[in-house]
Amino acid sequence: MKKKFVIRSINNSDQSLCVDIFKRNDNTFGFEEYRRDKETHEGWYKIYSYGHYVYFSEQEALRNAYKNVSWLKEKISKTDLKK
Repeated sequence: MKKKFVIRSINNSDQSLCVDIFKRNDNTFGFEEYRRDKETHEGWYKIYSYGHYVYFSEQEALRNAYKNVSWLKEKISKTDLKK
């Protein structure tokens, strides 16, 4: 299994949803979407499986996260996409 290192986490306004942008040890990038129920204190759960997609830059992974994750589209920031 390839190791993943989270390089950016983006949360929704109530901190119940999160997208992690990660870098693999082979220098490719990806993202995953998670959710948590604050009331249960059981941590984060993956809700969709995007991690198998391979991107060659953080920006490419971020752009695809914005395209695929509905709540993230509302948070879009052009400065995020230019980094």
